[in-house]
Amino acid sequence: MGRAFEFRKARKLKRWGKMAKTFSRIGKDIVMAIKDGGPDPESNSRLRAVMQNAKAANMPKENVERAIKKAKDKDTSNYKEVIFEGRAPHGIAVLVECATDNNNRTVANVRHCFTKRGGSLGTAGSVEFMFDRTCNFRITNDGTDPEELELELIDYGADEVFVDEDGIIIYAPFESFGSIQKYLEENEKEILSSGFERIPQMLTKLTPEQKEEVDKMLEMLEEDDDTQNVYHSMDESEEA
Repeated sequence: MGRAFEFRKARKLKRWGKMAKTFSRIGKDIVMAIKDGGPDPESNSRLRAVMQNAKAANMPKENVERAIKKAKDKDTSNYKEVIFEGRAPHGIAVLVECATDNNNRTVANVRHCFTKRGGSLGTAGSVEFMFDRTCNFRITNDGTDPEELELELIDYGADEVFVDEDGIIIYAPFESFGSIQKYLEENEKEILSSGFERIPQMLTKLTPEQKEEVDKMLEMLEEDDDTQNVYHSMDESEEA
């Protein structure tokens, strides 16, 4: 199995354990999807994908309805997605994806997280090139041969198809999201969740003590209300 699988395995074991933060993130995804393409999931593929993620995360129906109402009723013109780039201690590259209605607040908060924990906020483009932007899908394992599915999906841009305890996982470049989503829907494959990730091209091994320093900064960034995703180039495997 390739780099995407190893990245996902480490990330799954360590991140996204906080349910409230997950619901908040999905709620903002709903707002941004509606702002981008309207409130009808049938005509808005991005919203359709987010709704699947909400279901997969067992997000309460009232939370979903609240996010939809917020996007429809409130002026969300100030909401935007922004990316911050920088370095954690020991030279670890860090990308922070945020969704915010107050950019000044978010910039100040992110900069504070970097500087307080011994990192430094960089300029646009300083580390983004070190990450590959990918999309992923998790579909129900209905007995389909993953090797045959991979051969089929190669024509739609897929890089990796593998099976784990959650179903069949598909990884592809960011720009292949729409074509793969369309294929899966047309072939009646149940999409359990989907999304986007930035996979580091190279990982840096640290000592346990160094890892702990970096983790403190990453956790501080992830806890900020405006943060959607945090990506980094630290090797999270058990071996140092």
